[in-house]
Amino acid sequence: MKVPNTIVIGAGAGGLAAAIDLAVAGHTVTVIDRASEPGGKMRQVFDGQHFIDAGPTVFTMRWVFDALFADANSSFSEALDMRPADRLARHGWSDGSQLDLYADHASNRAAITAFAGARDAQGYDRFCQRAENNYRVLKDSFMTAQQPSMLALAARVGVKQLPALAATRPDQTLWRALDHYFQDPRLKQLFARYATYVGSSPMQCPATLMLIAHVEQEGVWQLPKGMRALADALMRLGQSHGVDYRFNSHVQSLSTSNARISGVTLDTSESLRADNVVFAGDCNAIAEGLLGPHLTTDIKPRTQAQRGLSAMTWCLSAETEGFELDYHNVFFDKHYQHEFDAIFNDRTITDCPTVYVCAQDRVGGHKPSGAERLLILINAPAIGDTAIDADFDSEALWRRTTRVLARSGCHINTPSTPSVVTTPIDFHGLFPGSGGSLYGQTSHGMMSSFTRGNSRTALAGLYLAGGTVHPGPGVPMATLSGRLAAQAIIEDAAHPH
Repeated sequence: MKVPNTIVIGAGAGGLAAAIDLAVAGHTVTVIDRASEPGGKMRQVFDGQHFIDAGPTVFTMRWVFDALFADANSSFSEALDMRPADRLARHGWSDGSQLDLYADHASNRAAITAFAGARDAQGYDRFCQRAENNYRVLKDSFMTAQQPSMLALAARVGVKQLPALAATRPDQTLWRALDHYFQDPRLKQLFARYATYVGSSPMQCPATLMLIAHVEQEGVWQLPKGMRALADALMRLGQSHGVDYRFNSHVQSLSTSNARISGVTLDTSESLRADNVVFAGDCNAIAEGLLGPHLTTDIKPRTQAQRGLSAMTWCLSAETEGFELDYHNVFFDKHYQHEFDAIFNDRTITDCPTVYVCAQDRVGGHKPSGAERLLILINAPAIGDTAIDADFDSEALWRRTTRVLARSGCHINTPSTPSVVTTPIDFHGLFPGSGGSLYGQTSHGMMSSFTRGNSRTALAGLYLAGGTVHPGPGVPMATLSGRLAAQAIIEDAAHPH
């Protein structure tokens, strides 16, 4: 019996997961990536002193990885050093107020009562109930299954659960829905921020995304060696099942024969044959013809208006003063809506952006002495393929960012702009076809979840994985997409058309 040969393009979470499942199923698997190491957006940079995580930093949905490793006859808990976080995040505002969120609901309720009063604490209870409903209804019917239509989703959920599905309120924006739970505008800011986890504006994304709050409540883990350690663990698992990894290799085009995929051609002119190809980069690269203008697929080009958020990031080692940082920290100014109007309407960055700081040496509440590793991030428009450098003046944006931090009491003791800066232009270069978006398309509007790419494409033998396709962005979701792509390949081989 012929052993299927599959090439996976991209060693991010989706590509790594697809490779594992396919190798376990008996495929000969080769993973190709233009970078020098695995991880995709789970990348690290060197600031001259230390390696610093420069991509995703929040690790949730551990069950996704437990299942992936178990299905490959391995143990995730033995493969990676990870520690549950008691405190999920610390939040600060320019008025000097501060609120911590915890893994424990009772602790959160007590903190919110002290911060905003009993009424908002009761609202928090109701918010959590709705977030859990959204998650329970959509976990198995949508997230872990091949992309359904809206009618197919309703059929999967079943008649008895249709009221619960309707209660996810995809017709209502997250921003408006939060009015039903919180009077304090600071709490509305805090819980609206979950929209940015999928690259979107809370003023335009559906209230369904409240489920992200429940995802965090189920558990956030800290990885002492950073998120890149997760990528390394996934690659080791793949290697144990015979997956071959080729880094510093750039796929120039996809090859076809008799109306199906037949392999890939590298920029060195080397051709590799394949029965199937999993493309785990930004699917817009295929739509724009970056992998060959001759491909006949159903992938539609993403317009600039459809792109999810990009970012400006600074990685540095520095001492901090004032505000006592935790591992995850978020700093808000007053005018939250202005931030998203600027990004999605004006394609600019507001004067007072929300600032995320990951203090990567503060695992388990540890307080480092001296300089510590910091990732500092603000949201930005995904115009990396059209902008000029002046649109992302890193020194000017650094001054804006540190002013927001200073108003919240956090002072970064560094003499100038950090040397490791990544702009939307840089992100577009790192992830071709993205325009700098870190999330693919936005999740704006009630139908957005049904318009992402699916595992299967119209070109036989070509499959998609990664955060730009179903079920969406984020490391756990991208991992699920890789598993769905592998599942589709295995099913199609068993039942050829």
